[in-house]
Amino acid sequence: MEVVVSFECEGRSETPRSSVVNGKQQVRWKAQTTCRYFLQLLEGTFQSSSIPVLQTNNGPSLTGLTTIAAHLVKQANKEYLLGSTAEEKAIVQQWLEYRVTRVDGHSSKDDIHALLKDLNSYLEDKVYLTGYNFTLADILLYYGLHRFIVDLTVQEKEKYLNVSRWFCHIQHYPGIRQHLSSVVFIKNRLYTNSH
Repeated sequence: MEVVVSFECEGRSETPRSSVVNGKQQVRWKAQTTCRYFLQLLEGTFQSSSIPVLQTNNGPSLTGLTTIAAHLVKQANKEYLLGSTAEEKAIVQQWLEYRVTRVDGHSSKDDIHALLKDLNSYLEDKVYLTGYNFTLADILLYYGLHRFIVDLTVQEKEKYLNVSRWFCHIQHYPGIRQHLSSVVFIKNRLYTNSH
C-alpha cells in the first residue's frame, strides 16, 4: 500500500517518493529544512508501518518522526522548542517518544480513551506538557491527537477537561493549526435548572 503525503514548499507542491525497505514502508521527500514544512507531516496521514525520511540537501537522509522534527527545529533556529533546561529537554523527549509509541498506530476507542484519561490527569496542573513552556512536544502531540479529539462528543470533551483546555490552547497558538479543522469546545458548561 502506498502512502502519499503532499505539502507546500516555496509555493510549489512537492510529492514524496514511497518505497519499502526491510519490509517497512518509507516516505521520502526533498525539501528545505524548516519547521513550517514539517507541520504538514504531522497530520497523522502516515500509517503506523510508514517511516518518514527527510533527504536534506547537504547531508544524509534522516529517518523517523522525532529525529526529523528535532532537526527541523534546529534548522529553523527555534531550539527553545526542544526545552530550555536539562529537565525540560528530557520531558520533551519523553513526550516525543509517547507520541510515537502510544499515539501513532492506536485507533481503538478503548486505547484512545485510556490515553486521554492518562493525559488528562497529567495536565491537571500544567499549561503545556513541560509545565509553562510551549515546546515541540505540544506540537507533535496536538497533531497526533487531532484526528481523535475532532471526533469526541461534547460530553467526552468535558470528561477530559484538562486535555480539552490544553488542546484548545495549542490549536489557537499562532501558526500551529495550519489547515487542520478547528475543534469546537463549549466555553461554559450548561446546567439545567430543576425549578
